[in-house]
Amino acid sequence: MSLKDQIIGDMTAAMKAKDAARTSTLRMLKSAISYREIEKGSALDDEELSKLLRSQVKQRRDSVEQYRKAGRQELVEKETAEIMVIEGYLPQAASPEEIEQAVAAAIAETGATSMKEMGAVMKATMVFLAGKNPDGRTVSETVKKKLTAIIS
Repeated sequence: MSLKDQIIGDMTAAMKAKDAARTSTLRMLKSAISYREIEKGSALDDEELSKLLRSQVKQRRDSVEQYRKAGRQELVEKETAEIMVIEGYLPQAASPEEIEQAVAAAIAETGATSMKEMGAVMKATMVFLAGKNPDGRTVSETVKKKLTAIIS
């Protein structure tokens, strides 16, 4: 069963269970998938679908940040619940230890010695973490921390 079929099946189950929050999130995902397929002109494979899901999670994390700043706790809770539903369809995220190891390996591979080379290190790190669903913000912070330590 493809990831898309699983999402549609779970949406139907959530509708039957009258789980409004889960149904709403899965409908939104189905809509985003359909939109991307129309844009592409063909069906999405599971890798492209995972990329779409990661971007949906990122959008919600950004929204949570904005809602926290605005003091809108009910919206923070809604977005956080949506993140939990979407993350259920993504592979297990890379652990902080895995990210640290990948960054160290990327720095060694690229020979980076300054912050100017952060882009190359980020790119190499993401290659090492392919398929492990790394959080880009965490990777970026780790790269900055390691490169700053090298410079000091």
